[in-house]
Amino acid sequence: MNFISSFVTFSYDVLCVGKNFIKKCKISPDAYIQMALQLAHYRDSGRFNLTYEASMTRLFRNSRTETVRSCSIESSAWIRAMENSMITNTERIQLLRLACDFHQQQYRDAMSGKGIDRHLFCLYVISKYLKLDSPFLQNVLQEPWKLSTSQTPTQYGNPHVKSNTTADGVSAGGGFGSVDQNGYGVSYIISEDIIFFHISSRRSSRETDSQRFGREIRKALDDIRTLFEETTKIA
Repeated sequence: MNFISSFVTFSYDVLCVGKNFIKKCKISPDAYIQMALQLAHYRDSGRFNLTYEASMTRLFRNSRTETVRSCSIESSAWIRAMENSMITNTERIQLLRLACDFHQQQYRDAMSGKGIDRHLFCLYVISKYLKLDSPFLQNVLQEPWKLSTSQTPTQYGNPHVKSNTTADGVSAGGGFGSVDQNGYGVSYIISEDIIFFHISSRRSSRETDSQRFGREIRKALDDIRTLFEETTKIA
């Protein structure tokens, strides 16, 4: 109980942005949300941080997950463009598409057994078994995940997500705690015209604030939507 109370959780939804709008932009919905999280986290913390996204590896027997590292050179270039008033919206969209394409390639690689994090962890386990010291592996595995994210499958969330049917009780999915003491845990459900977010952070942290980060995510989503509406006339 004490462990649970050490977290602050903030849940909310964003209307009018979902799969329907994102597909009009010709971008993967998951990549779109991940880039919004990157922009929001940069604005919240003032720096780029190691980011974890869970990818399923169901193509393999007895598999679990692989890591997609959402903070990349491509995503960082787009974020810098968003924060630079000298960059045009057309250039920003081009950089966003590049970042999303790279993210999707990472996701496909992770799903098909071409990820790097589980490979590195196995090398670390073998090095311990052979009693070999590897400063590289130790440093890599000790890096803090300041932002941990995961998309919740739609069927585990709100029944209103897929239809307009009514129910006595509804759920917007669930969340999980932050991995790092000064980090965030973010889960989300992408519906047709709404996105549900669950944001958690440590109560003891002076660097994080779940509600503040939630506001930054909403602003990032608004900024990206405006970017497309004003530049490509998508509505």
